[in-house]
Amino acid sequence: MSDNASDSAVLINRATAGDEQALAALFTKHRDRLRRMLDFRMDQRLRSRIDPSDVLQEAMLVAAQNVQQYVETPAFSFFVWLRQITMQRLIDVHRRHLGAQKRSARQEVRSVRQAWGQGTSVSLARYLVGQLSTPSQAVIRAELLDHVQKALDRMDEIDREVLALRHFEELTNNEVAEVLGLQKSAASNRYVRALTRLRTILSEVPGFFDDE
Repeated sequence: MSDNASDSAVLINRATAGDEQALAALFTKHRDRLRRMLDFRMDQRLRSRIDPSDVLQEAMLVAAQNVQQYVETPAFSFFVWLRQITMQRLIDVHRRHLGAQKRSARQEVRSVRQAWGQGTSVSLARYLVGQLSTPSQAVIRAELLDHVQKALDRMDEIDREVLALRHFEELTNNEVAEVLGLQKSAASNRYVRALTRLRTILSEVPGFFDDE
């Protein structure tokens, strides 16, 4: 066990014993990574209405109430468990504000999954196009955004998620494997394949690699 993992284990044990300072230290340790995930994943339509810090605070409260249960049945590493809770809070926010219509449970799950897949493409596209800085690219940035998003939609959904998790949420390969339910070797292979595929589809977007 690494020193980092060992320190976390000590804090988790103290937290389950009721040590609020240990629990606060755990949250502080992972706060920046969770906030990065929220900034990347939150729908653009909600940014003027919802503060990501509020979503994170809700997630921390849920985690504090369930840390004992986590210790008894730790299905994931502590960070991935926290990320799962935070992601569920974000999904709930999206559902409340963007999907208020009453649906059956099956329709609701299908709708959320579909929106989430589209949201990953949108977030990836915004980030990639936002990195373009040459004069010719800046002029056609809005047009490029549409082209890049459509190109990303052609990628395998898992490959898009691997890219999002590795590059934008900055998860390790082991954490990606946990989140997606893959073997570590499969997650690594997926990442290499996704990078190759991304380069290929972006090369087909007019103007994306201009002046590179």
